Amino acid sequence: MAISAALVKELRERTGAGMMECKKALIESNGEIEAAIEAMRKSGQAKAAKRSGRTAAEGVVVIRIADDGKRGVMVEVNCETDFVAKDPGFQAFAEAVAESALVGSARDAAELATQPLGDDAASTSVDAAREALIAKIGENIRVRRLLSFDEVEGMLCSYRHGVRIGVIAELIGGDETLGRDIAMHIAASNPLWVNADQVPAATLEKEREIFKAQALDSGKPEAIVGKIVEGRVRKYFEEVTLLGQSFVKDPDQSVEQLLARAGAQVRRFARVEVGEGIEKKSENFAEEVMAQVRGS
Repeated sequence: MAISAALVKELRERTGAGMMECKKALIESNGEIEAAIEAMRKSGQAKAAKRSGRTAAEGVVVIRIADDGKRGVMVEVNCETDFVAKDPGFQAFAEAVAESALVGSARDAAELATQPLGDDAASTSVDAAREALIAKIGENIRVRRLLSFDEVEGMLCSYRHGVRIGVIAELIGGDETLGRDIAMHIAASNPLWVNADQVPAATLEKEREIFKAQALDSGKPEAIVGKIVEGRVRKYFEEVTLLGQSFVKDPDQSVEQLLARAGAQVRRFARVEVGEGIEKKSENFAEEVMAQVRGS
């Protein structure tokens, strides 16, 4: 049967799919637009399943903080290439996912996937929207992480470096300027803990053993090895704890000194960087071409 341009246009507007894909679906459904949409959704789910095994290590971090400052969320949404990470449709999806996290009650990315997309309870789910976007864009897309800040005692401060690094910190005392400076410092210096008390005992013990072995291997007298180890532990705390680090905007003072002068303290923080911990596939295009030549 003949498929009108108006019908193709309507299907494109409702699905976001390409013109030829819409026309094909309408032909196969004999012009029944609802049947075409259902078939395209099934096709999109199949495509999403096929692409789900592909590495998605690019993407964006999005932060949302409630107007009253008592709740904040940070989500990481991944794709395969930096090109798609810059796509307005992908970025709009990531923003809507963050809004879903803020207004919803999900505690992790798996639970978030079942929530309505955005702030409309009647909208499609996050996962259904993700599958539709995979079908449209042609890359694996993954909502990888959700971090939530609830039961806030102070105020939430945030900083985003480009779209790849995000930080939320809870500051008690101080002001918004200080909070932004602290969040910016965390983005730049990547501390692992707020203070030395938060360093796990097992981690600290392992570091002590390494420092002791290094001192003994260098020929230091065993009588002073203990002092050397304690000195290196103090240096370790300066490197991995927020309070121990030198403040990036004024290295002559530590973050601990900066906070003390403002009568403030950091209760907790989270830092997310796109793709951290994901093993990226190393591609050798010359070898790939040669393999294709040999196989032809």
